[in-house]
Amino acid sequence: MAAIETICLGNLRTEVTHTQSGTKIVTDAPTDNKGKGEYFSPTDLVTTALGSCIMTIMDMFAQEHGIDLTGTRIVTEKVMSSNPRRIGEIKIDLYFKGEFTDKQKTMLRRVADTCPVGKSLHPDLIQTINFHFEK
Repeated sequence: MAAIETICLGNLRTEVTHTQSGTKIVTDAPTDNKGKGEYFSPTDLVTTALGSCIMTIMDMFAQEHGIDLTGTRIVTEKVMSSNPRRIGEIKIDLYFKGEFTDKQKTMLRRVADTCPVGKSLHPDLIQTINFHFEK
């Protein structure tokens, strides 16, 4: 398992390094919390992790069952709450292209609910997931 190293860059920014690959991400505080909003904020990364995890878990299932998810996209949105300041809701819209049977649609919905990131988040955090199947 790869370690993650985070260094404070000052001015409400961090540089995060995935030590196994060397990939780096810079974060910035959001504009509504004293930042410039020029990079992902830490709360953006939580939202991103949930969407990416759902896509990865569904793609694993799809590969095992001969379903092509190429072109599927996810749009995520976070809704912040106050007292305490936290993510109150993550809204996720999944857009699928192609033909899917009713059984495949049902299975993809079920698989999305098994995402380890989603299961790791606090139960008070609302996760609203909408599926859109486009031909």
